[in-house]
Amino acid sequence: MGLDFLAPVNEKIVAHTQLLPEQTLGKSIKIHTKKRGIPALDGVQIAILGVHESRNASSLRPEILNIDEIRKQFYKLMFGNWNATIVDLGDIIAGAQVSDTYFVTTEIITSLRKKKITPIILGASQDITYPIYRAFDNSGRMVNITSIDSHFDFGSEEELISSHSYMSKIISDTPTNLFNFANIGYQSYFNAPDEIDLMEKLFFDAYRLGEITSDMSLAEPVLRDSDIVSLDFKSVKASEIGYSSHFSPNGFDGREVCALARYAGISDRVTVFGMFEMENNPQAAQLAAQVMWYFVEGYSFRANEFPFLDRSKLLKYIVPIDQHEDLCFFKSSTTKRWWIEVPTILDLYNKSKLPALLPCSHGDYLDACNQEIPERWLKAYKKSIS
Repeated sequence: MGLDFLAPVNEKIVAHTQLLPEQTLGKSIKIHTKKRGIPALDGVQIAILGVHESRNASSLRPEILNIDEIRKQFYKLMFGNWNATIVDLGDIIAGAQVSDTYFVTTEIITSLRKKKITPIILGASQDITYPIYRAFDNSGRMVNITSIDSHFDFGSEEELISSHSYMSKIISDTPTNLFNFANIGYQSYFNAPDEIDLMEKLFFDAYRLGEITSDMSLAEPVLRDSDIVSLDFKSVKASEIGYSSHFSPNGFDGREVCALARYAGISDRVTVFGMFEMENNPQAAQLAAQVMWYFVEGYSFRANEFPFLDRSKLLKYIVPIDQHEDLCFFKSSTTKRWWIEVPTILDLYNKSKLPALLPCSHGDYLDACNQEIPERWLKAYKKSIS
């Protein structure tokens, strides 16, 4: 249900693919066209989906996001050494009411998830994260969301849902399926002290821009533990996407945001990747296309270690902690990635009743060896017993 509401890719963009070399993405992916209709989805792993909805943007935009230009730049890129089958499903056109757009978005993503297809969402406004989240209502488990953003987007309790308040809606609305929210790249001067306090109170994860840019690998375990990744392009510095009053002089550079997208793609758990708040200029469209490329690149290297992680393939490390129970770490013999056991969280993905494994880094293991309990472990532990 819902796919019938999709508008095909613009014929001018489809015609442009005829001029491209055979090795490009435009010649390698399936495209929803007016003439051929929606392609068969059998065997498809990744679907591109535009959402033309910006009425809940925090600041009214003078023009509609040009998703076709992003497509054009993406189609021009070369198909990597991938096995993934990609389809461009076209666009969700804004409904009579914003709620109509939300409903269709939720229905389509729900349908794609049932087919085990990972959508890449291109949207004008980040409040589309809310209907994406609602697509997990019947998944039978809790959901983890990671936002790559300079703001937490909590807003105020009285504020209607917008691109700067959608997280408040997610936290407060029922059914409540959110287990963890993580922010990567927040900038303190954009967030009120009470928002930062709320992140701590709810045991959510928050990483400042400087913390991540000093060590990009800090983001990998967080993204590995995410179901939904929502990228706000206002987290990118203005010089990277062409001058705009909507953007800040501080933020991620192009290489860094592409690295984050690749981490998200590698994550076996990420099933929706959203890109929002992009600008209408050639430089911004090129960067958006390259971010998409790196997500697909990461996706092609997934190791299928989630959700049924075979512990027989893991090396176990037990770290004694003073005045605390031992911490158990596990290292994959295949990918060399690390996890830490959280005893009080039951694994929701099988019936073994084994303690859950929280993604972590080698640095977390070294810190534990120095009697420093990893902060993410503490938050997960406190959240599970609260």
